[in-house]
Amino acid sequence: MVGAVKVEKESKMSKQAVYPNQGGAPVGGAPYTPAVKAGDTVYISGQLGLDPATGKPFEAFEAQVEGAIDGLRRLCEAAGGSLDSIVKTTVFLADLGQFSQLNTIYAKHFDGQVRPARSTFQVAALPLGAAVEIEAVAVIHGG
Repeated sequence: MVGAVKVEKESKMSKQAVYPNQGGAPVGGAPYTPAVKAGDTVYISGQLGLDPATGKPFEAFEAQVEGAIDGLRRLCEAAGGSLDSIVKTTVFLADLGQFSQLNTIYAKHFDGQVRPARSTFQVAALPLGAAVEIEAVAVIHGG
């Protein structure tokens, strides 16, 4: 038969929930997992830069970006990796006018020879009135 495609039955992939050692619980008890590891790939939910003392976004934009990246780092470490394990990020900004500030801070943390692929979008609003949210995909062998 010309053009026939053989489809093999896929084995059921195991998924593992990943939680940071401290903080990082879903905002407001929302029904999602902070990160999910499937094989060697870790899908990290959007991280906000929250002040642990108040549970609200830091006031300064720079502190929010640092906090969001710290959330990514903690989840990567909990999954057995590091920020260097991240291969893709998606950044959501409430104001695209802060793109340059974002880049300055982002470059300090992702300074390797191969930085993660990235998309950045301006959005109408973010949870808790945050100015930035960052989600990521990481590849962690073993762990």
